[in-house]
Amino acid sequence: MGLIENAKDVAETAGRKVKEAWEDTTDRIGDKLDERKAEAEVKKAEAERDQVKQKNDLKEDLRDN
Repeated sequence: MGLIENAKDVAETAGRKVKEAWEDTTDRIGDKLDERKAEAEVKKAEAERDQVKQKNDLKEDLRDN
């Protein structure tokens, strides 16, 4: 019976390690998605900022003329 118990322990350990690896992988994927979303939001905010600055510069030029 010792051999069967050892095989069972090995199988449980392997299953636990596979589960942990899967959880780590899904966490990494989620982190990358969050990172990409944040980068997209930053790019959008920068584009809006540039657009507002350009609009304000044009208004300022019109006031000066």
